[in-house]
Amino acid sequence: MFRQDYPNFFYPRMPMSPMMPGVPMTPGMPMTPGMPMMPSPMMPGTGMFPMPGVPGTTSVPPGPMPTPGVDTTIPPDFEYEPGAPVEQDISYTQGYLRTQIGRYVKIEFLIGTNMLVDREGTLLDVGISYVIIREPETDDLLLCDIYSIKFVKIYY
Repeated sequence: MFRQDYPNFFYPRMPMSPMMPGVPMTPGMPMTPGMPMMPSPMMPGTGMFPMPGVPGTTSVPPGPMPTPGVDTTIPPDFEYEPGAPVEQDISYTQGYLRTQIGRYVKIEFLIGTNMLVDREGTLLDVGISYVIIREPETDDLLLCDIYSIKFVKIYY
């Protein structure tokens, strides 16, 4: 009643015949003729995968197998740079503004699509996504979103 190469009645368009006619399908067979085969943990000659606790089989530890001759340890003299590259490198806005901490600045922010708002004060701190300025009249701290900044005027 059903064809042999279509064993699943619900998915008749999924043939189960081998991709390469005349070659039987095996678990370790590559998907295309040009792909290299990955080594499999099958027991030689049996076609069985090893099972823990079953006599005559061996278990393979989970995880990646170490490659002989490749050193994966980090050298002891390796040091991380302090802070994110965005905050340290002056090629970024945050990195450049960090070099101007302590100066009096006027920052213009774009609010919405066409409204500019400016704030003035002494630049106190610069983070990845914010700047903090001290307003001159009130000595209040103002935390500002760095992504809405359009212009920064730095007074010398």
